[in-house]
Amino acid sequence: MTDGADGTTGAAEARARRLLREAGGDRDWPFDPETVPIDDAGVLEHLSPVVRRWWVERFGAHVAENGGLFTPPQRGAIPHVAADRSCLVAAPTGSGKTLAAFTAVLDDLFARDRAGDLGNSVYCLYVSPLKSLANDVERNLETPLSKLSERIAGRTDNEPDVRQSIRHGDTDEADRRAMLGETPHVLNTTPETLAILLNAPRFREKLRTVEYVIVDEIHSLAANKRGTHLSVSLERLEALADGSPTRIGCSATVDPLEGIAEFLVGRERVAGEVGDPDGLTPREYEVVDARFGREFDLALRTPAADLVHTPRSVVTDRFYAALHELIEGHENTLVFTNSRSGAERVLKELRDRFDYDESDSGCHHGSLGEATRVRVEEGLKSGDLDVVTTSTSLELGIDMPHLDLVVQVGSPKSVASLLQRVGRAGHSPGETVEGRLFALDRDELVECAATVARAEAGFVDRVVVPENAADVAAQHVYGMAINRVRPDREIRETLRRAWPYRDFGEERYESLMRYLTADYEGLADRNVYPKVWRDANDPPGGDHHHEGLPVGETLVGKRGRLARVIYMTNVGTIPDSFSCAVYTREDERVGTLDEAYLDTVDPGDVFALGGERFAFRYRRGSKVYVDRTEERATVPTWYAERLPLSADLAREALAFRGELLERLEAGGPPAVRAWLREFPLDGNAVRAIARMYDEQVRYAGVESVPTPSRIVVEEELDREAYKRRFYVHTPYGRRFNGGLSRLVAAECSRRIDAEVARAVADDGFSLAVPLNRKIDVAGVLRGLDPDSVREDLRDALEGTDALKRTFRIVAGRALMVLKRYKGREKTAAQQQMSAEMLLPFVTDLEGFVVTEETYRELVEDDLDAAGIRDVLEGIERGRIRVVHHATESPSPLSFGLATLVDSDAVIADDEASALREYHASVMAAIGEE
Repeated sequence: MTDGADGTTGAAEARARRLLREAGGDRDWPFDPETVPIDDAGVLEHLSPVVRRWWVERFGAHVAENGGLFTPPQRGAIPHVAADRSCLVAAPTGSGKTLAAFTAVLDDLFARDRAGDLGNSVYCLYVSPLKSLANDVERNLETPLSKLSERIAGRTDNEPDVRQSIRHGDTDEADRRAMLGETPHVLNTTPETLAILLNAPRFREKLRTVEYVIVDEIHSLAANKRGTHLSVSLERLEALADGSPTRIGCSATVDPLEGIAEFLVGRERVAGEVGDPDGLTPREYEVVDARFGREFDLALRTPAADLVHTPRSVVTDRFYAALHELIEGHENTLVFTNSRSGAERVLKELRDRFDYDESDSGCHHGSLGEATRVRVEEGLKSGDLDVVTTSTSLELGIDMPHLDLVVQVGSPKSVASLLQRVGRAGHSPGETVEGRLFALDRDELVECAATVARAEAGFVDRVVVPENAADVAAQHVYGMAINRVRPDREIRETLRRAWPYRDFGEERYESLMRYLTADYEGLADRNVYPKVWRDANDPPGGDHHHEGLPVGETLVGKRGRLARVIYMTNVGTIPDSFSCAVYTREDERVGTLDEAYLDTVDPGDVFALGGERFAFRYRRGSKVYVDRTEERATVPTWYAERLPLSADLAREALAFRGELLERLEAGGPPAVRAWLREFPLDGNAVRAIARMYDEQVRYAGVESVPTPSRIVVEEELDREAYKRRFYVHTPYGRRFNGGLSRLVAAECSRRIDAEVARAVADDGFSLAVPLNRKIDVAGVLRGLDPDSVREDLRDALEGTDALKRTFRIVAGRALMVLKRYKGREKTAAQQQMSAEMLLPFVTDLEGFVVTEETYRELVEDDLDAAGIRDVLEGIERGRIRVVHHATESPSPLSFGLATLVDSDAVIADDEASALREYHASVMAAIGEE
């Protein structure tokens, strides 16, 4: 290094060396001090001497691989946390971001302990989305805490006493009571438990001293109502605490950074600042963006270049042989599938085909018992298990130091999921992240190819935060009213400080309060009682005078003696679920279905169950009634379980198709293959993709391929089944297609006065009408009004099982239908019955907030109304063309929509014989055998 003109570089270097000497004395270092970056000196200066020494001894051996004593997220985050600056830390799994947050916090707590300023209360909250994340606490908190305690004890006469503990829904009563007597200074908890603690009369006082809040895996919370719930809890904590806690968010895969950072920190009222009309503005924050600081070794593989004619048994044999070879060549392998049943099937096949048993393999998913999950987690941590299969349950969570390979079977449905999953491998700074993606279904090939291509380019899907969720708001308003009588304006502002409620205007708030005060005639007759009262404060001597609060100001307080018990036993956002018994209309029981699956089926839809096919007719409570049928299944059995394709990845994959088509038009299949070889795809994948698009264009023309500027409607006359089938290629994801298909089907049904069957996939949707009914589906698409999307979706949802189920869930969150009351617990099926009895009545109540939130969740969160509106505006303004073409047999790009059954290739049947028949028709039409 050389001095700058003013000598500052030399001074910085000298300071770095001095700090290293102070940390290590005369010991022999496991690294060359000359290799330590100058920047590390600035980080070391934020730490006390004892913590510096521990850090240097603990991580000095990793200087070469880290590029210094600190990884990039640590180098960025530790100074911010030490200086009490809220920050979002975005960095790959295993890069030390959580440790960065805890290190600065522990340093502060030990300093307070030495000074005698550490009370018997909580100073740091660590909030994680999963109870299993407590396993990571051992590496990031327990070990540093114990090691630093030992060091400090050896240097002073006083035994340090900085405590940490875990509290969540499974913590037993004795441990909870013990925390009141000896309170942890660092409390690890979940969003649900934090909401309970804020209303626990004795423990909430322990939270007044909180100065740090660490939210781990923030991307997985922000995307759903658990995160919305947490955001309001943090604002309630802010109002309770003696100061404004420093908030630290950690995530491996998150975008947009600024949006999630504002979600984390919330808003405040700052004198003289210009914010929204209510005077609120985002709190200050910093962003540590170290997302792409690790090397990725990603590759897409497929067992055959021809996934149509290669027998399924051959594809399966090749896949398992390749998977076994990968497992044999690595220390620990984690295999993700797209369904829990798929994870179990992969493990069973591995054990049946090769020499695996319980001693070296396991399966992990949410339906398994806790003992099984813990055994597998411990096996992964210790490195004893050669391979573990899972669905999504290990995407977050435990530290896996021996894991050196992640295999994803089928599309992960988002780049963020792929990076999060593959990031479990190479789980130490400096290690290469190795991941292999297997495509076993021809219709997922391009999606998988686009996923690995965009992942390598640094793309990450955006996190979309639910906004203005009235059911969550109802819980928190009730909770605040239970704690004490307070001004109405204070409650409203607490909500508005939380980022998801920044646009929660007066009309929404008044609707919410009208529900909570039960200001509707007839509600009480249906056992829906007021949760709060809302009145002006009387003058002294009045019946409703509250001392210490301004006379005449509107106040809010709780109603009912059991209010606190109701809140504490029903709080949270995760819904219960149940299975429905399936009966024929002759009352023969034929199996069970998860209730979530019923959201995806309409009367007439066909599904497979127990080796037979059944047409859905109707549901009554927890019973489903069906008829046996020989028709093709239209709704895959994995439908409710597999994640939908993210909207961002869908558009990236669509752009990928557009680029592919341009090369095909310019230079034919050789140009496509040459371009595809620029990406990490194996030869089979390259040949299969090039062949599929070449056959598509030769069979149906260039205009038959969807692109960012073209939607394709393909019409087939199926005379054998007496059906007119339409394959609508809108590759914007299943949420989008679920909504758009409802709009198109409803309009088609109105025009032809006949039932329209529909089936939905990520790449588009299919419609079927009687052969003698003609309908211009392309014209219907062109005529849909973008301005009425939300209203039209509401109309299309009326009377559906999706509406009934979502209403039950929202009513439960809004504490309208209680899970637990007076020591009795309602099953999910019983809750559903109660909700369905209420639904007809509340549907007629104007602006009833629970009904409105049900529709908002369905239309906005589940059916992507915003995305549909955007595409329909593109059609209306000419940016997107809708083209129609007719075929005698489904085109290659329509094979998946035409055989939309159980295409989870791990658990097999994708009707390969039908695919071969379709392909033979295509080959005959283009003049090839």
